[in-house]
Amino acid sequence: MTNTRRHGLDEHPTMLAELTAGRVEYRFDRRGPVTVVIFYGGHMRAGLSLGEEVFAEAGYSVLVPSRPGYGRTPVSTGESATGFADVTAALCAHLGITEVAAVVGVSGGGPTAVAMAARHPALVQRLLLQSAVGPLPWPDRRTRLGARIVFAPHTERVSWALVHSLMRYAPNAGLRILLRDLTLLPVRAVVANLRPEDRTRLVALFSRMRSGRGFTRDLKEVAAPEDQLRHAGRVSQPALVIATRQDAAVRFVHAEALAAALPHAELLESLADSHLVWFGRDWPLISERIHTFLAEGSSRTS
Repeated sequence: MTNTRRHGLDEHPTMLAELTAGRVEYRFDRRGPVTVVIFYGGHMRAGLSLGEEVFAEAGYSVLVPSRPGYGRTPVSTGESATGFADVTAALCAHLGITEVAAVVGVSGGGPTAVAMAARHPALVQRLLLQSAVGPLPWPDRRTRLGARIVFAPHTERVSWALVHSLMRYAPNAGLRILLRDLTLLPVRAVVANLRPEDRTRLVALFSRMRSGRGFTRDLKEVAAPEDQLRHAGRVSQPALVIATRQDAAVRFVHAEALAAALPHAELLESLADSHLVWFGRDWPLISERIHTFLAEGSSRTS
């Protein structure tokens, strides 16, 4: 038995699906017959979006599930990256999606995207990774200890309430605080280099983020990179790995490790100033490469 119900969450309406494996919150933006599945990283859920314009411009439908612990998807649904990859495949079947043009893994969503491509090759045509966590230890010990305090389930509400207040009353200070751990460059310069429209988008995004129980689960999940390496080696589809050397949150070596482990991978280096490659000056060029990458898959199946 499965059922869905609509629910408004922040910028985008989401749905709930009651699947055999558990409850899943998701957003399905229908634009055309071809669908892209996106797994966002830490502090993101189905009601939020980041960099999806590249898919909307090409007319792709977008399916975004909230990973376990985020939004209204319980930690118990899928539990691991492997488990949630299978849950998402079941969600696709529930929605009548028989083919996915690409599964997209963003940051901490990378391991789930790799697992889905590896375990469901008949469903997934291509793999696209953006600033994604790879088969290496992540994060460093200092970041891990700090995150366990700041983003623990019993403290994350207060932590994000402070962030949301900063974004409302002192957005420049808030941006400097949050971007400091996302860039290897001087953070004041990174904030100063933001275009006005990108600054506005970032403030709006950071004003809506929450961690729930998802981020502490992520920290436990990626502690065993051997599972990611095993999945990566089984990915038969073409893969495009996008990352910047200025990323302090997920170092560039993760992208290099992914490109080396995936049998059919292309590594595309972004010139972005931070983890947030969508705000780099070269994003229009990267968007063109993404369009071409996806179109190559469509042409081979048409």
